[in-house]
Amino acid sequence: MEIRGDRECKDCGRRWSYYETGSVSCPNCGSMRSVGVGDRKHHTAAQATLDLSKHRSAVGDGTIRDAAPALKSDLREYVRKVGYIHGGELLPLDDASLAAHELLHAVDVVARSNRPTDDEQLFVIDLLRGADEGTRPDPTSVPNSLADARGLAYANAIEAYHHDLTTWLDEHPDPEARTTLGTLSNHLKRVEALEGDISISESETLVDVARGIHTYLTEDDLDALASARDQLSALL
Repeated sequence: MEIRGDRECKDCGRRWSYYETGSVSCPNCGSMRSVGVGDRKHHTAAQATLDLSKHRSAVGDGTIRDAAPALKSDLREYVRKVGYIHGGELLPLDDASLAAHELLHAVDVVARSNRPTDDEQLFVIDLLRGADEGTRPDPTSVPNSLADARGLAYANAIEAYHHDLTTWLDEHPDPEARTTLGTLSNHLKRVEALEGDISISESETLVDVARGIHTYLTEDDLDALASARDQLSALL
């Protein structure tokens, strides 16, 4: 949405950046009486923070199945708030959102399993240990039984990023990027139709493509766009 980034309190006159606080209440006096000032800019990045410490404790004291409902609820809220346009600036696809999406899918698989394997449980714990710090487990550590979860999770994360990229391009037209995004979208639809049943390397390739498009758009790097296109062509 387009919003004015700066706000001014009608009661105390304090000015602050809505882009930074995500709130219309005055950080000085708490008043809700404020007005937007300055130019409007696209902004989709809400104040999304992910703290998994209580869920790590819950798993330590019990089981992944016991901890799953509250964990999945917090993860859904987090991924819903994550956005990639901050005051008109296009942000990159970050590891924290990828890890959060993957943890959401992986913990669901393990919690629903009657007999989750040690590898599956250890992988979820590994995700839980570092997702809120933007740490993704190495692709080689993903159990075969959770490969589909990663494929679908990454497709969901990239689809959310694709949406913001498309919005950003509405104000910064670039036919070359738009065409490449269209090809990426076709691949994402295929992954979703397959319910994530793709190779781990293909998941990583789709992440690299999304990041390559960002690099092209923000750094005017033609090589990054060419590389993204070559990677997509190799998947056909």
